[in-house]
Amino acid sequence: MPHQPTAMPAVPDTVVLDPTGADHHAEHEQLRSHGPAVRVDILGVTAWSVSDPALLKKLLTSADVSKDARVHWPAFAEVVQTWPLALWIGVENMFTAYGDNHRRLRRIIAPAFSARRVDALVEVVEGIVASILDGLETLPAGESVDLRERLAIPVPITVIGHLMGVPEGQRAAFRGIVDGVFDTTLTTEQSTANTAALYEAVDQLIAAKRAEPGDDMTSLLLAARDEEGDGSGLSDAELRDTLLLMISAGYETTVNLIDQAITLLLTHPEQLDHVRTGSAGWKDVVEETLRLEPAVKHLPLRYAVTDIPLPDGQLIAKGEAILASYAAANRHPDWHGPTADGFDVTRADKDHLAFGYGVHFCLGAPLARLETDAALRMLFARFPDVELAVPEAELQPLGSLISNGHRSLPVRLRPLG
Repeated sequence: MPHQPTAMPAVPDTVVLDPTGADHHAEHEQLRSHGPAVRVDILGVTAWSVSDPALLKKLLTSADVSKDARVHWPAFAEVVQTWPLALWIGVENMFTAYGDNHRRLRRIIAPAFSARRVDALVEVVEGIVASILDGLETLPAGESVDLRERLAIPVPITVIGHLMGVPEGQRAAFRGIVDGVFDTTLTTEQSTANTAALYEAVDQLIAAKRAEPGDDMTSLLLAARDEEGDGSGLSDAELRDTLLLMISAGYETTVNLIDQAITLLLTHPEQLDHVRTGSAGWKDVVEETLRLEPAVKHLPLRYAVTDIPLPDGQLIAKGEAILASYAAANRHPDWHGPTADGFDVTRADKDHLAFGYGVHFCLGAPLARLETDAALRMLFARFPDVELAVPEAELQPLGSLISNGHRSLPVRLRPLG
């Protein structure tokens, strides 16, 4: 990887985050051992990783913390040119907006994920899952199948394709390039090429929907953009980046959630028994998975609008970058006690930060929960004897310090004998 600029001078106690995510549990424990926050190196950029849940919640709801790198990060102009994660800080949508601008953008997008719209998708989602499981039923007993590839991926990519009006012929292309957005092992050159391919796909979607509008969110956003005359609507850049956000966030994170939930149930059969006996429900499984193995481990980036004193006497100086380390915070013993590292669907307190917190809380959370609930409920009803096809230790993590899933999830749906 070529040399990357740093957002602030390196110091001896900086923790270098592993871009491959090979042992993220140990890495999160290391972060927590340094206290509420510690400087980390994230692909050559230095930021404050915050893993203490109380501090993280405080920062996520503070006006002293911004997501607008252009305004509040002095290093932005330099970093955005060469950093492999430049897309995460350079897009122009509500993900990187602050204050009134964020409120304006969220107000435009929020209706897409209203309770009414999500409720209307229940039958659609269940139909998609049923169709996928129908195909899996044709496999002979004892044959290994990759459930990440054959279930966890097609469910959300089909749902988000339906919601956004992505033509079926474009969905595979979107899937490949969205995977690249979350892959933190890419070089700057590879990341730049992937970003260009992603924008090309978004532009093709916009062109298709301008030519033939439909009853989908892309068409609705285009109509609002074209009809708005007072300047309060989406700019061209905001439109492209909003579509990019909705498609990528609506796909990758849910893939990981389904993947991790299945893995946890298959490696903790006593927890699956709790669901089967009625002492816990599928919603309990979803929430405990979100707590223990959130789809996003770290979320780049936020920025200090002013000097921020920390509880241990350290100081996040104005203009320094902040990394929300959700996975480390979710397992913090101060929050969930000595059993924080355990998978327990009967746990009374399953609170977590998997969808963020405060004004940037994920709008797509209800949809992700719906998809995962349906996938789990219908999978284990159709294939009650499903089992891992390899030892748990052989499951390989994704090459990412952001995305939290497996490269593959081989199972036997109907074991021989």
